[in-house]
Amino acid sequence: MESTALAEEFIRGKVLLFNKPLYWTSFDLVHKVKIVLQKKLHVKKLKVGHAGTLDPLATGVMILCTGKETRNIDRYQLQSKEYLAKITLGSTTPSFDLETDIDATYPTQHISRALVEEVLAGFTGTQQQQPPGYSAVSVDGKRAYVLARKGSSVDLRHREIDISTIELIRYDLPVIEIRVICSKGTYIRALARDIGVKLGSGAHLTGLVRTAIGSFTILDAMGIEEFERNFTLL
Repeated sequence: MESTALAEEFIRGKVLLFNKPLYWTSFDLVHKVKIVLQKKLHVKKLKVGHAGTLDPLATGVMILCTGKETRNIDRYQLQSKEYLAKITLGSTTPSFDLETDIDATYPTQHISRALVEEVLAGFTGTQQQQPPGYSAVSVDGKRAYVLARKGSSVDLRHREIDISTIELIRYDLPVIEIRVICSKGTYIRALARDIGVKLGSGAHLTGLVRTAIGSFTILDAMGIEEFERNFTLL
């Protein structure tokens, strides 16, 4: 396809499905894709946006929209999300994941597989969840994580979320792995925190993969290297 026709196609709007690399921010991915497209298409400007962030320590499905398709980003964001999460029990961190160091340890001897499954079942359905202090939630015009990293105390309002599916897929104390299907706005880090509390212990997230957004799955997602290599085949 000629570059002019291809450029027009991306300006009219396309949906691109990526597997976000570990340690990349969502902005890193958008910025890289935008640079590649502008260079390959020989255009100076092109709208590129994402339909839902992923933390730097997470990998998995991200939907990127180009051109006029960016108008539909909200529609994609509203779709349910599926995650595979690894949670380490018996210890906590301020960020609820590996971004910060362990700040407290707790007993795990009383925890059994049956107890974990019972606790997980209690998280099914509509509920209130308090977002992590280390999050992109806006507080007086500033991102909560900016305040948290400066040592400020951040107490965020609870938000309504819905978890339609939560199941234990691996039990190997102190590590458990779970599969979660949930609504927009659900923080899996916060879910890990809450699971630890319900177990009478502590917990933090030590691995996260987003495997699906609605009908878009990780099996159809491409890596950034593949995108650059096979660009003309899109």
